[in-house]
Amino acid sequence: MQVEVHEDHFAQDARDEDWLPKVGRRGWTVLMKDKQIRRTRLEREALLAAGVRAFVLTAGNLTGPEQAEVFARQIRRIARMALNVPAPFVAGVSRDGIVLYRV
Repeated sequence: MQVEVHEDHFAQDARDEDWLPKVGRRGWTVLMKDKQIRRTRLEREALLAAGVRAFVLTAGNLTGPEQAEVFARQIRRIARMALNVPAPFVAGVSRDGIVLYRV
């Protein structure tokens, strides 16, 4: 499994509707903390149109290391879902590490 960092490929302030299509074309799975993406129409439409599989932290105010810990603890479940659930989708990952399926 290979992990790519957003800022290694896109500007930190890149709009979701600009970078998500590129991620979708590459077939990448997205791990993010932007839980508002489900509520922002333009961003949600960009994610769905790009055919992206996205896992979003649902807990706010986590430090970078805490975010990494949540994702690392659930990486097997995340990988299994990414391989078995057709894209596009958004799945929430709670602070307790429970992955919830959302479209």
